[in-house]
Amino acid sequence: MSALMWITVGSLAAWVWLLLGQGFFWRTDVRLPERADPGQWPAVAVVVPARDEAAVLPSSLPSLLAQDYPGRAEVFLVDDGSTDGTGALARSLAREHGGLPLTVDSPGEPGPGWTGKLWAVRHGMALARARTDAEYLLLTDADIAHAPDSLRELVAAARSADVDLVSQMARLRVASPWERLVIPAFVYFFAQLYPFRRVNRPGARTAAAAGGCVLLRREAAERAGVPDSIRQAVIDDVALARAVKRSGGRIWLGLADRVDSVRPYPGLGELWRMVSRSAYAQLRHQPLLLAGTVAGLAVLYLAPPVAVVAGAVAWAALPLALGAGAWAVMTGTYLPMLRYYRQPLWLAPLLPLTALLYLLMTVDSAVQHYRGRGAAWKGRTYARPETTP
Repeated sequence: MSALMWITVGSLAAWVWLLLGQGFFWRTDVRLPERADPGQWPAVAVVVPARDEAAVLPSSLPSLLAQDYPGRAEVFLVDDGSTDGTGALARSLAREHGGLPLTVDSPGEPGPGWTGKLWAVRHGMALARARTDAEYLLLTDADIAHAPDSLRELVAAARSADVDLVSQMARLRVASPWERLVIPAFVYFFAQLYPFRRVNRPGARTAAAAGGCVLLRREAAERAGVPDSIRQAVIDDVALARAVKRSGGRIWLGLADRVDSVRPYPGLGELWRMVSRSAYAQLRHQPLLLAGTVAGLAVLYLAPPVAVVAGAVAWAALPLALGAGAWAVMTGTYLPMLRYYRQPLWLAPLLPLTALLYLLMTVDSAVQHYRGRGAAWKGRTYARPETTP
């Protein structure tokens, strides 16, 4: 057997295992759990960290202010050193649209060892503690638009399922050709790493959240010591979920139906920066993990089409059949995500091309890290987190 044959056999076996043994990650039916009217609606503080978000705020903030929530709710927008008038625009939108009370404040520059977003979240949570008796915190990004009943549904789900953290992965914007190629795969790969069903299983170690929309019980946040305990995290949503779960909290993660990101990524450059800024941090800045990830992506996603082409050129039926089988399983697992994003299904066989882009983005993330430009976002660059003995 040639090396390519062995690799292709391994790829097919891996895809059969992923299909059946990785928490059915490819299914897109994990939505908010069954929920009922809790009777008494708890107070909620909505915390929105924002840095240079004037371009998207008119499409997102009014949707928060217009929440149809039966209990008390207040919005705290934390202007994290914006230079584009984000804070002033937020106040103007509140005057124009009305709705929930809005407080706009700024925390100043991040303290030593803090990422900017978590520093802003910390400030927002402190404001909420000082001014409200909120039982829940809704942590949501400045580019996220919510349907009018979003907060009501999140609180009802948290109450009905008795969970401490409810997170919905917002439906990302998919409009340009590059967004169609890259964005659905981004969510697909995330679900492959963190299968939602495993995340939602109380006894499982897998923990993750989607930072754009997180409803968190205030008591659970205090018990987990967040955000202070995760202050250096670049991938803050996963770190938050892990902290809550480690402290005994119950978490839930699923796909959203009516929570949407309005941030555009029209070109490959913007998408590249979105992925590469945190890809190496996801691998804990470990060269061995990087090498393993590159090899894994190559075996899983690139070997099948290579085997198909090589088999067709050499008139070799076995490598062609093995490669086609692995490619078919891969394609089949991607179809539900394309349906969720309402994209043409002919994009599914192109997943190897998208995986190649992600492989290159991951390598570039490591290169930028070692050049001192890793985890760069909106004018800030974050060093590798310090390790504690």
